[in-house]
Amino acid sequence: MRSHAVRERIFRRAGQGRRRRTGIALLAAGAAVAAAGLSACSIGASAAGTTTAAGKIVAVGAENEYADVISQVGGQYVQASAIMSNPNTDPHTFEASPSVAREISSAQLIVQNGVAYDTFMSTIESAAQSSNSKVIDVQKLLGLPDSTANPHLWYNPATMPKVANAIAADLAAIQPAHAAYFKANAKTFVTSLDSWNNAIAAFKKAYAGVPVATTEPVADYMLQAVGADNLTPWAFQADIMNGVDPSPQDVAVQKALFTDHKVKVFLYNQQVTDPLTESLITLANQNGIPVVGVYETMPTPGYDYQTWMLTEVQDLRKAVADKVSTEHL
Repeated sequence: MRSHAVRERIFRRAGQGRRRRTGIALLAAGAAVAAAGLSACSIGASAAGTTTAAGKIVAVGAENEYADVISQVGGQYVQASAIMSNPNTDPHTFEASPSVAREISSAQLIVQNGVAYDTFMSTIESAAQSSNSKVIDVQKLLGLPDSTANPHLWYNPATMPKVANAIAADLAAIQPAHAAYFKANAKTFVTSLDSWNNAIAAFKKAYAGVPVATTEPVADYMLQAVGADNLTPWAFQADIMNGVDPSPQDVAVQKALFTDHKVKVFLYNQQVTDPLTESLITLANQNGIPVVGVYETMPTPGYDYQTWMLTEVQDLRKAVADKVSTEHL
């Protein structure tokens, strides 16, 4: 449950906001320790492009969904780790520790989301003062402006194919001898997304325009892809995402979606709940509206990126077609 103590936030000129991760701006003491931890040895390892003892490229994904794709593309030649991977915590309140700073500084390849979602990554990368680490910022890769309202880019079906190909290209630059291997793995990964894309197309064909409600825009890109109609006011979604109390008017509109049976399913961020979210879940249940929990970081163990995304669509379909709730993966 979020507390008011962690509800730091930033606002864009358009008046839209987003919860600011407590780790984005490293505390002065923490930054000093982190800087001290970036020893000449660790920085030198990154700058020199050295690998592990087994000859593997050291790579880091800010979120575990990106780390998973790195692993699938890099295969036996990459050692990938994730900075954020716990599905039982709120990613927006992540705090970067000195050990995390050292891990990032020693990576030869880094994949981060951007859109002010994991800004602490850039802060640490700058402190490392290494120009040879390759960084894939997904926001920049997709050509998205800083004003992009929804930072949950991995729910967009168009995102990960581009990320996988960019990973393959950067890994090939680091280890040219294995370029064909990386390219082939990226192609295999992209092909493996067919099941997800097919499920999206099938849902859209059968249930285009189905009305849904959400707490925040975690899965909004996927909902758009399947043709669902999200009736929750954007102001309500943005407030919940930013850790701001929604206006009484927006709360009333949201509750009416359930009491007036205007929606067929309610999706909420399973990793971030508060009394308002819990009350809405109860209200949905009382009115016979199935509830689906969606995740910001990939649930583990048991899932890779493509099976996670496929399962989210399957759970949505079960909710709409069979009125079955799936709150936990």
